Amino acid sequence: MFFYTLPIFFNDIQSASPVECLFILSGLFVALFISAPQPNLDWKPQGVDSFLMTAWFGGVSLQLVFWPYLILLNVCLLFADYLAKTGKITVSSWDEIHFVILFTIVWWTTAIWRCSANTNTKLWAALARLTTIAVFIEYGLKLIIRIDYPRIFFNCEDILLDYGSCF
Repeated sequence: MFFYTLPIFFNDIQSASPVECLFILSGLFVALFISAPQPNLDWKPQGVDSFLMTAWFGGVSLQLVFWPYLILLNVCLLFADYLAKTGKITVSSWDEIHFVILFTIVWWTTAIWRCSANTNTKLWAALARLTTIAVFIEYGLKLIIRIDYPRIFFNCEDILLDYGSCF
């Protein structure tokens, strides 16, 4: 996450400084830590007929929902951005990839928030919730770059079929 978007945001767009973003992020973390549920120490994993449904309803430990998907999400986003920057896929294909990934992010966010009590400390619950919010911030930054600054991110000279998307 933020591999391509933060350098563009801080160097080219310059809407906020890194210190301002860190201050906002710290305040958001404090709010999430205060509102995070208390760890349920008596929690037992539910029977897993379907991992996706069990996670959706909050019956899985937080680490089993958080880490595998976070790694997979970052690999997918980085690969899609790499293909778009090198001109291997069109801007429209990049849009479609991110739209499809967005559906899985909604599932992941819901599962994280529902499984937040299934951990040892409030700190991990707050950090996991902060990460889900950071994913939506990443998507917001990508949307801003896609709409207002496409020539900065996309290799528009190599995209002949979808050149109109760079304006």
